[in-house]
Amino acid sequence: MITTEPAVLVLEDGRRFEGRAYGARGRTLGEAVFATGMTGYQETLTDPSYAGQIVMQTAPHIGNTGVNDTDKESAKIWVAGYVVRDPSRVVSNFRAQRSLDDDLETDGVVGISGIDTRAVTRHIRSAGAMRAGIFSGAEYELSATEQLGAVRAGAEMAGQKLSSVVSTRERYQVPAVGERVGSVAVLDLGVKTSTLNYLAERGLDVEVLPESVTVDEVLELAPDALFYSNGPGDPEASESHVELLREVLKSGVPYFGICFGNQLLGRALGFGTYKLPFGHRGINQPVLDKLTGRVEITSQNHGFAVDAPREGVVDSPAGFGRVEVSHVSLNDDVVEGIRCLDIDAFSVQYHPEAAAGPHDSMYLFDRFREMVLARRESPDGQLPTASSEGDHE
Repeated sequence: MITTEPAVLVLEDGRRFEGRAYGARGRTLGEAVFATGMTGYQETLTDPSYAGQIVMQTAPHIGNTGVNDTDKESAKIWVAGYVVRDPSRVVSNFRAQRSLDDDLETDGVVGISGIDTRAVTRHIRSAGAMRAGIFSGAEYELSATEQLGAVRAGAEMAGQKLSSVVSTRERYQVPAVGERVGSVAVLDLGVKTSTLNYLAERGLDVEVLPESVTVDEVLELAPDALFYSNGPGDPEASESHVELLREVLKSGVPYFGICFGNQLLGRALGFGTYKLPFGHRGINQPVLDKLTGRVEITSQNHGFAVDAPREGVVDSPAGFGRVEVSHVSLNDDVVEGIRCLDIDAFSVQYHPEAAAGPHDSMYLFDRFREMVLARRESPDGQLPTASSEGDHE
């Protein structure tokens, strides 16, 4: 429901944007980022990768199609706060079960509407993602100095390990659909429901593991492959997951990682990671597949990236053989994928499982399936050649 109750978005550099209360009332703190998707707001809100972030939608109208239980990517809304320009006054979709306002209030998500999101976006693009706060209800009555002080006292995203916040507490299984081809151990660093379903649909028994799992526990399962999911936080703060990955790679288990899993593969191979000025968040990010020369429109949500040579084949600094950057961003040349040539491991920085679209990158799940099949048929098997990998019309 649209209200006239006041609210304010406060950025750590002192900029203030007055608007109306939206969702729950109160105070929330987090890193202010923007997402450019024109659709899929429910998938964005329930994506665990957004934990700790105040997400602003650049699309002006949000909430038109309401929310439902089918499109949720996890059990709850994970964003720290939500910023929109014009929330829909009515819900107009036959699949809707509730309004977006209902879920925001139920999950205690403090939001703000009625502000100039274009102005905020331009500011973040210039100044970079930064800490922010939304204040409504009694919190709106605090002085500007007190509100800014609260924002500046909040945690920086750099250095945060948030996988322990979003990961499952208990192991669980998603059985293979159709003909079974093998099993995959999925390290839940903030995994989305769509990812698990797409793996299962390719004949893989999916064993979802908490982020606290040990390498012995993983190897005891004897999986045919290992998968690292997307997730929030700074990859530099997840050294335990890097060490686990190194040990599993040494054992010869094939690996596929997406988003956070790409950053952790980069670190496991001996490369560094760094924080982007304002990140990539949206469903319209162009990426070049260097193996095929094709351009994919991808869904992305990340604020950190891998620092690796963009051209040529290099030796892994950590001793895992030859490595090449397989995908790059056409917007800013950020590393968007890594391919190992001497071990069965690859990863991408984007989300091939994008439920709201696009679906250009769905072939990566098929590539992973082929890797598992090749490994089962020949323990010494390698990744398919670049020419065979390129056949994904």
